[in-house]
Amino acid sequence: MIPYSWVESANDPSADFPLHNLPYGVFDRGEGARIGVAIGDQILDLREVAADVPSPALVQACTATSLNSFMSLGPGHWTALRNWITERLRAGAATRPLIPMTDVTMKFPVEIGDYTDFFTSLYHATNAGKIFHPDQPVRPNYKHMPIGYHSRASSVVLSGTPVQRPYGQTKPPTVNQPSFGPCRLLDYELEVGFFAGPGNALGKPVSIDAAPSRIFGACLLNDWSGRDIQFWESQPLGPFLSKSFCTSISPWIVPMAALEPFRIPVFPRPAGDPAPLAHLHSREEQQRGGIDLNLEVYLFTPRMRSVGASPMCLTRGNFRDMYWTVAQMLTHHTSNGCNLRPGDLLGSGTVSGGTPDSLGCLLELTRAGTEAIHLPNGEERRFLEDGDEVILRGYCERGEPGSAEHLRIGFGECRGVILPA
Repeated sequence: MIPYSWVESANDPSADFPLHNLPYGVFDRGEGARIGVAIGDQILDLREVAADVPSPALVQACTATSLNSFMSLGPGHWTALRNWITERLRAGAATRPLIPMTDVTMKFPVEIGDYTDFFTSLYHATNAGKIFHPDQPVRPNYKHMPIGYHSRASSVVLSGTPVQRPYGQTKPPTVNQPSFGPCRLLDYELEVGFFAGPGNALGKPVSIDAAPSRIFGACLLNDWSGRDIQFWESQPLGPFLSKSFCTSISPWIVPMAALEPFRIPVFPRPAGDPAPLAHLHSREEQQRGGIDLNLEVYLFTPRMRSVGASPMCLTRGNFRDMYWTVAQMLTHHTSNGCNLRPGDLLGSGTVSGGTPDSLGCLLELTRAGTEAIHLPNGEERRFLEDGDEVILRGYCERGEPGSAEHLRIGFGECRGVILPA
């Protein structure tokens, strides 16, 4: 039986933040940044209840202005606080007054020291590879290790922050010399972000069996991309400036404990694909390394807003289609002794599936701009235009709505409006 909360809005079957979720975020209602937990359409202010939490370490973490301290404490403390909050919010319990989400401004939840973006969807790697290097779409190393690159932590922004169209150097195949100017082929990438917990010491890799205990939680992530800049600069290295100008994340971090009921076996490798090397393989990870997480992308154009129309859904995908798991990402990242620190961000790479409606970026949906997307109001898009807003949504769900077995948790939204260069 799914537990219920005395917070009525949390018991709505379509609610993103029921009692089973309890994501963490940072908010401000005019008194400075505070850590909170989302429950329905309300927020539990952890500073207000910190004196009653189970340990002195948690008292300090709950009164901080970012989640880094709490992330560093590890699974034992994460579980203790989660259980304590659950009991306070369970039906029949009582706690101090909550804060309506409409009364606060969400702040950046974590001080991100480093950000690594991966490339873990085989479907995306294949589709993008046919555009960037059609002679060999999937490179030989792809199926042996999670491919990633060191991205820019300083330009990670919170959902709702406008995204300014970048300038860059480009060179279409039809011209002889490159030029510098505004990006013309601006794109989004549907991703999931994961935050490191306790981290590891320099020179001390994290094993695949230990990796899940080093992952604190997840959020939605949009890795904005300047494709014309990327086409030119990614020869052979890159991406660089085509990605570093902005990455958006959602404000609420869903703890990995909330995702446990939605863990599934890993993506089935096609016949003939190599098995992961020993340091990236474990029986537990093979059985429960995947996550059944539904993901959606919506486009909201200026014309849609002007007439009160609804955003159009461009993509419905699922994180279960990722070739590599988040534990494999973290293990591979540290396998050379690289040290991760609490709050470091790992991006999954574009989440794309094997059907046309599950492709996670415009590069794939429009075949590099050669096929336009036709919107219901008569507009067309090949890439993003100024004033367009991209909205990412995500949720996990099992059982039939209304049944005793029904369980749903959401990630909220990750939004960004394109501003002119």
